[in-house]
Amino acid sequence: MSERADAGSARDAGRVKVAVLGGSFNPPHVAHTLAAAWVLSARDVDEVLLVPCGEHAFGKQLLPFADRLALTRLAAEPLRGAVVSDIESTLPAPNYTVDTLRHLTRQRPEADFSLVIGADILHERDKWKSWDVLERDFGFHILGRGGYAFPAGFGSAVELPEISSTDLRAHLAAGEFDACQGHMSLAVLREIAARRLYAAPAAQADAWLQRAGA
Repeated sequence: MSERADAGSARDAGRVKVAVLGGSFNPPHVAHTLAAAWVLSARDVDEVLLVPCGEHAFGKQLLPFADRLALTRLAAEPLRGAVVSDIESTLPAPNYTVDTLRHLTRQRPEADFSLVIGADILHERDKWKSWDVLERDFGFHILGRGGYAFPAGFGSAVELPEISSTDLRAHLAAGEFDACQGHMSLAVLREIAARRLYAAPAAQADAWLQRAGA
């Protein structure tokens, strides 16, 4: 990978440095917030922009965008320097990461945008639209993922906990809220229970809310 691909390298003084953390956030969990916290504390950025996707890139069914946006805002609330964007709801489908970054650049010409990715994404780059543009014009902050080689020139690999959104959704649909604790923000989990999102059964949701003191 090129030197420019490391978004932690020096940039023009005085410009705002924004790292974009995209995803389905279906639901948002602590690996997302830990990734944002790592970028804010260990990389040379001023802001992390969390961007829930409008539609899943591979056509998977998602919770409605407005719900995922609200949950992501709850998850990001404790993080100073983290901002949640609804930009992908305003862009025509199909939309790709490079399109989002180009749109953000037009919206905020004073900012330099970069992208937060896991090392696993490097092994799928042939599936991404305009990967060469992402590498050349934006650059990356790369987090380690178990079982995937970490690229040279990006410092030491930092691996976050492996949390499965699929497993979380299954637990929520079964009313197993205790199984989600520690893997999700309590504020997010309380909102899901209160609104019966992810088909959470009412009886189990109410019982958990009482135990959680909500």
